[in-house]
Amino acid sequence: MMNNIFTCKSDNLLINIYENRRKMGRAAAIDTASKIKELQSQQDEINMVFAAAPSQNEFLEELTNIQGIQWDRINAFHLDEYIGLPEDAPQRFGRYLHDRIFSKVPFKSVNYLNGNAEDIQAECERYGKLLKDNPIDIACIGIGENGHIAFNDPHVADFNDRFLVKKVDLDLKCRMQQVNDGCFTKLEDVPEYALTMTVPAIFSARFIFCIVPGKNKAAAVKSAVKGPISEECPASILRRHPNAVLYLDKDSASDLDKTKG
Repeated sequence: MMNNIFTCKSDNLLINIYENRRKMGRAAAIDTASKIKELQSQQDEINMVFAAAPSQNEFLEELTNIQGIQWDRINAFHLDEYIGLPEDAPQRFGRYLHDRIFSKVPFKSVNYLNGNAEDIQAECERYGKLLKDNPIDIACIGIGENGHIAFNDPHVADFNDRFLVKKVDLDLKCRMQQVNDGCFTKLEDVPEYALTMTVPAIFSARFIFCIVPGKNKAAAVKSAVKGPISEECPASILRRHPNAVLYLDKDSASDLDKTKG
């Protein structure tokens, strides 16, 4: 553990807290890289899924700079994508991941969700089949201000979803987060619909590394770690996963009682 200031567990979920988001991102990257190398010593290729959000900036920057990862043996996927944004829109999650990681290292394959597909249901089925054919080894995710993972907002999250990918409508808090994060200038610009990997699709990953910095995430982190395990806070499901780690900075951990495990 790299200079973490506190470690605890909530059910199965290991929680590491760091002084600042740079140290948090660095530690998460080191741990993720270690798991990649471990799996690459055991199997020919691995499948990874990545989140696209400012919360992932430090983590992705650090991960792409770590030596010894055989990127050409990794198939890359991403968690979610807006529906209906122009192809050149900087807010597109595929664009974010292209700029931050997909174009920086030589993946074996990069598999984009197409939010502008002519037939959205067919796109959900196409991507779902890709995930079924390439089971996720490592998921690198975040948590939203409303407790979502990917775009599984509380009103659409289903811990027993029969789909791997689906179309969802985004709740107001989720859309406002995109404005608060500086991704959009005003609420009216944020799309109302998106494609997302479902909760079971994310939960199926063998290992989950969840990176969550920032004071604006503190309430969601508290709900995920201390509240009931329910769709009201979709991230709470991480406490049931056998191999999930939550990385926080002091700000995102500020609502936790760090005197108790």
